[in-house]
Amino acid sequence: MDYFRNDASSLKEKKLWLFDMDGTIYEEDRLFDGTIPLLDEIKKQGGTYVFITNNSSKSVDDYVKKVNGMGIQAGSSDFFTSVDATVLYLNEHAKGKTVYVMGTESMIKSLVKAGIDVTTEVGDAEVVLIGFDTELTSEKLRKTCEMLTTRDVMYLATNPDYVCPVSFGFIPDCGSIAIMLYNATKKNPKFIGKPEPTMVNAVAKKLGYKKSQIVVVGDRLYTDIKSGLNAGVDTICVLSGEATVDDILNGDVKPTYTFLSVTEILEEIK
Repeated sequence: MDYFRNDASSLKEKKLWLFDMDGTIYEEDRLFDGTIPLLDEIKKQGGTYVFITNNSSKSVDDYVKKVNGMGIQAGSSDFFTSVDATVLYLNEHAKGKTVYVMGTESMIKSLVKAGIDVTTEVGDAEVVLIGFDTELTSEKLRKTCEMLTTRDVMYLATNPDYVCPVSFGFIPDCGSIAIMLYNATKKNPKFIGKPEPTMVNAVAKKLGYKKSQIVVVGDRLYTDIKSGLNAGVDTICVLSGEATVDDILNGDVKPTYTFLSVTEILEEIK
């Protein structure tokens, strides 16, 4: 049952399920109980699931390998990341421009594969892009601060998440890295990933689903849930990650439904 006792029977009619990953279906390398049975039930009922993640530290190929290793059946077409959304934005607003990137090697390879002209050296790039850099160094921070301080550039970030859930709690994510850079440069980026509706709209368009057939499932109100609201689709907040009941009761972002975990969603739709 939905935690706030709303009527969740309409979830049985949903055909496109858009899942966040960290804190929603797993925590680091620990798959949450109920994840695979829920995904199997969605398929059994004629639905489709796609994973939409703000985590820009891994490529789609990395994610496919990770979830396959956990027993989840998924291929590259079953993912849409904040890097994918960033590529769409760059192609629309900075086509052909050189992009200075502060991110993981995996993120950089994804951008290059998508045809983006990438550099990691201080120079004449017209765009600065930062991501959730799990390989962050003082040298990278110095170069990025130099670019932001001495160049008139477009400044982008893949996602606004403050933290990423791990086994012992949380670690700083891209949003927190952006705050650190602001303290040094007084520059704020434009964030590309969730809560912008780009991911939801792109997947819906690609697969041909109506908004009434779509539900977004996530653990963060200010990214996952807000992206669904911004796209005009139903949302489910699970309490297995960042969001708490108090956050929902006292905040401005209200999910359509709230469940303790993916296991409870499974019980609702069976």
